[in-house]
Amino acid sequence: MTKNKIKVFRKEKRMKQITLAKKVGVFQSEISEIETGKRKPSVYLALKISGILEKSIDELF
Repeated sequence: MTKNKIKVFRKEKRMKQITLAKKVGVFQSEISEIETGKRKPSVYLALKISGILEKSIDELF
């Protein structure tokens, strides 16, 4: 799977995985799997993540 830039943008905001997970309503392990490319987020989850990180879907993926 293709690597994404969620981790980069999350760290720019000084946000931990657990914080992002709570804000989007998933477990921290799911954020970890998405960041490492082990799992693809649903469109809905990708949109929530992009909103919290204030980045477009294109910038994240």
